[in-house]
Amino acid sequence: MRVAIGRWLREPLLHFLLAGLLLFGAYRLVHQGSGEPDPASRIELTADDLRQIHAAWLAQGREALSPKEVRSLVDARVREEILYREALALGLDKDDTIVRRRLAQKMEFLFEDVAALRAPTAGELRAWFEKNAERFTLPARFTFRHLYFSPDRRGERARDDAARALAKLAGKPADGPAAAALADPFMFQDYYGDRSFDEIARTFGPGFARALLDRAPGTWSGPIESGYGWHLVWVDSITPARVPAFEDVEPDVRRAWIEDQRDEIRERAFEAMRARYEVVLPKDLGAPDLASLRATPVERPEGPQ
Repeated sequence: MRVAIGRWLREPLLHFLLAGLLLFGAYRLVHQGSGEPDPASRIELTADDLRQIHAAWLAQGREALSPKEVRSLVDARVREEILYREALALGLDKDDTIVRRRLAQKMEFLFEDVAALRAPTAGELRAWFEKNAERFTLPARFTFRHLYFSPDRRGERARDDAARALAKLAGKPADGPAAAALADPFMFQDYYGDRSFDEIARTFGPGFARALLDRAPGTWSGPIESGYGWHLVWVDSITPARVPAFEDVEPDVRRAWIEDQRDEIRERAFEAMRARYEVVLPKDLGAPDLASLRATPVERPEGPQ
């Protein structure tokens, strides 16, 4: 027995355990005696925090805070912080889609804040506009009137009736009484002034809008089909699509330049972060699966990142 005890007393592992217990006991003794709280259990509101609370209150159009209201808002802030820390301790932030999206969104906002720090110079902005002028192209605009031939009233004869009416209108003015008498009532307008291609496409359909591009102003033409039926059109004027002068759209160019800078900074920052990670995908993915993954911003990792 004495031999066994002596062997144990000489065992290095026992010495290591005893030393660890002594250190742990000394640590607990020192910190219990000092009365210092655990930093993790300390919640401190600074003067800036109180100013922020007060500013948020006034921003809602309310009167100055009373002492009772200050106490209530401080209690609410402390309650929020306690619940936040306890939620983190329980791991409630893990595998939560809403939390993940919110944190990712905040990172995007940080990128935008960085991008907004620098304003472009006049020369830089003008040079950027020259390279991206097509983004500011003003669409073609039309002023026209039309005569409507309703399939509901005329059935399959609607297009042929429109063609016969066109022959009768040859050489006639656009606003003559004879023209209106040949057509059917239309549920919207008979005359459209200075409308863009998109506006016309929304009302009559893209095919009708494209057909107007080929019409010679100052004469009746058609028939042109829309989503409602058949039409004869008189084009008063067509303003071709054009790129405006830089001075006319400088505020829009500035906003577009800043947005481009945000996108560029966002991509550079993400690529730098992305380089720190290894993404492991399931081994049984085929080429179509990989293509669909690359088409979406979501990657499905398998195993540790």
